[in-house]
Amino acid sequence: MVLFPVLLMLFALAMERVEFRLRRLTVREQEVQEFLDKASHDDVATLAQEGLPRALARFHLRRKRGLSDDDDVDLTERRAS
Repeated sequence: MVLFPVLLMLFALAMERVEFRLRRLTVREQEVQEFLDKASHDDVATLAQEGLPRALARFHLRRKRGLSDDDDVDLTERRAS
């Protein structure tokens, strides 16, 4: 009986940590819509392989640099070699 409140408190603390991580990983609907409207084939491949946070980061980096899809492929090929 005495153990139940302690276990309940530990469970609540664990759930708080999980909630904090999930809140940090959330993406705004506007970002997802922009990604779906303007993503290149490589961006979609990154989404499938590495998940949405990495795909959005790559997409925003490419847009920030003002690269076209072809330039992005060249940049990726240079990094791979």
